[in-house]
Amino acid sequence: MENFFSHFKSECFNLYSFRTVEEVKDAVHKYIRFYNHQHFQKKLNNLSPYEYRTQAA
Repeated sequence: MENFFSHFKSECFNLYSFRTVEEVKDAVHKYIRFYNHQHFQKKLNNLSPYEYRTQAA
């Protein structure tokens, strides 16, 4: 979880200025989707978390 929040802060939250709570919620939702489906991780053999879990199943 710490790794996720570190990436989230540096790749999403600190890059934008949010004016409403809805904008923050939308950014969090989009980033979680990106992180799970498109963010490739070296420790997962350069797969996204979704691809890694799919392979294991």
